[in-house]
Amino acid sequence: MIDNILSIILITVLISIVLNVLLKKIQIPTVIGYIFAGTIITHLFELHDAKHSQALHILAEFGIVFLMFMIGLEFSIKHLKAMKREVFLFGVLEVLIVGNFFGAFAHEILKVELKSAIIIGFALALSSTAIVLKMLTEKNEIHSGFGRVVVGVLLFQDIAVIPILLMISIFSNQDQSIATMLLWTAIDAIGLLIILYLIGQYLLEPFLEWTLSAESEEIFLISALIIVVGFAYLAHLFGFSFSLGAFLAGMTLSETKFKYRIESDLLTFRDILLGVFFVSIGMSIELQTLINSWWIILLLVFGVMITKAIIIFFSLLPFTQKRTALKSALSLMQIGEFALAIFALATQNSILDPKLSQILIITTVLSMIITPFIIINLKKIADKIYDNTSHIEPPEITSDGYKNHIILIGFGPLGQKLSTELEKLHVPYIILEHDYKLLQKARKEDKPVILAKATDINTLKSFGVESALAVIVAIQNPATTRIIVDALTSINKETNIVVAVKNPSQKEILKSFNSPNLSMVDTLELLSKEILKRVLKCDIKKAKNV
Repeated sequence: MIDNILSIILITVLISIVLNVLLKKIQIPTVIGYIFAGTIITHLFELHDAKHSQALHILAEFGIVFLMFMIGLEFSIKHLKAMKREVFLFGVLEVLIVGNFFGAFAHEILKVELKSAIIIGFALALSSTAIVLKMLTEKNEIHSGFGRVVVGVLLFQDIAVIPILLMISIFSNQDQSIATMLLWTAIDAIGLLIILYLIGQYLLEPFLEWTLSAESEEIFLISALIIVVGFAYLAHLFGFSFSLGAFLAGMTLSETKFKYRIESDLLTFRDILLGVFFVSIGMSIELQTLINSWWIILLLVFGVMITKAIIIFFSLLPFTQKRTALKSALSLMQIGEFALAIFALATQNSILDPKLSQILIITTVLSMIITPFIIINLKKIADKIYDNTSHIEPPEITSDGYKNHIILIGFGPLGQKLSTELEKLHVPYIILEHDYKLLQKARKEDKPVILAKATDINTLKSFGVESALAVIVAIQNPATTRIIVDALTSINKETNIVVAVKNPSQKEILKSFNSPNLSMVDTLELLSKEILKRVLKCDIKKAKNV
C-alpha cells in the first residue's frame, strides 16, 4: 500500500514538472499544469475511491490555508486606507452585481434550487487571484492604473470568500433555523475574535522574539507554522473554516515587525501546498462529464466570461476611464480557484448536485486556461477598441509608497557606516535586515529598518526596488549576496546595484549576471585604504611631536 502511494506521488510530481515546463513555454501558469497532472494521474491509476485520495485532500486544504494566511498578511489597515476606493467600492460592486446576476439567472432561468443558486452565483463572481496577480506581476503592470483596480477587486473577492464559506455551513445545517444559526454563528465569531485578539496583542510578538533569540532558522520557521496551523485549528473548533483562522492569523501579524520575514519563510510552503490543492482539483475532474456535456460546458465558459466582463466594465465605467475599465474587466472575467474549493465543499455538504458541480468545476478550469492568453494581449485588445493616443493612463502607484529611495541590505559594520553617511546626505533610505539582533540595534538608533529576507523577490518588490535610486548590498555572505543580486536582476536589469565583494572570484561570479548597472566595491581594498589613512595620521602626529 505504502509503495503504491509513493509511486503515485512520484509519478504525479514527475508529470507536474514535465507539464509545467512545457506549458510555461506557451505562457500558461503552473496552476493549469497541476490540474492537468491531477486529472492524468487519476485516470492513469483509476483513483476514484476515497481511501487513495483522502490524505492528498487534507494536504490540499492546507494549500488554501496558507494562501489565505498570505492574503491576511497583506490585509493591513494601512493597505486598506491606500486602496479603500478600489477595495470597498469597485470590489463590492463587482461581487454584489455579478453574484446576484448569476444567482438569479441560475434560480429563475435554469430552475436551480435557491440555496444552490446563491452559492453558484457568488462563486462565479470570484476571479483568479493566483493567475491574475502572477501574470500582472510578470508583465510589470501590478501598479499601473488598471492593475490597481484589479488588485483592489481581487482583495475584496478574497475577503468575500469568508462569508460564502459561512453560507455553506448555514445552508448545510438542517437541525436549526437560519435565525438560530446566525445567532450562534455571531456568538462564536465574537468569542473567536476576542481570543485571537488577546493572543495577537499579548502573546505573538513575545513568542516570536523568544524563538528568534535561539538564532535558529528552523525554530523560527516551525514557530511560524505553528501560528498558522494553530489559528486555523482554533477557528475550526469554533465551527468556522481552517482558512478563516489562517486569514485572521495573517491579519494579526500584518502590523508586526515580523511580517516580511514570515511571508518569505512560508512562501515555499504555500506554493507547494497550493500545487497539491490544484492537483486534487484535477483529480476531481471526470473526463466522462467533459465528453458527455462538452457543449453545455463551452456555452457556460464563454457565456459566464463574456457576461462577467460586460458587467464589470459597465460597473467601473462611471468611476474610471473606458480603457482602464476595459482592461480591468478583461483581467477579471475568468472564474477563480476559490470557486473550485466552494463547489467542492458545497457538493460535500449536499448543497450542489455532483453532476452540476462537475460541470461547474470543468467550466472554471477552462476559464482559467484561457485567462493567460487574454492578459498577455490586453494592450493589443485595448488599442483595437480605443484610440491609444487619446488615453492618459492614471499615475503609477508604487508598493507601500517607496519611491526615489535607497535600499540598504544589511546592517553589519559596513551597513551601519553607510546608513550614517546617507543620513548626513539627507537621502531617503530603508534597511532590510534578517538578523534580529542587528534589527534591534538599528531600532535603538532610530534607523528605518525592516525585518525581512532580501533574497525573496516579493519582499524586494514590496519596498519598491523598481522605483529605487539604488540598492546597496552590504552583507558579508558571498552565497547570499549572489542570491540577492539574482533576485534584483530578475525584477529589473536596469536597477542600480552596488555590491560589497570580498575577493576577485566573487567579482567574477557577479559579473556573470550581465547587469549593466551593477557596481562592485572591494571591501578589502577599502579596508587597506582606511588602515593606510590611519597609519599616515599616526605618522603626522609623531612628526608634529618631534
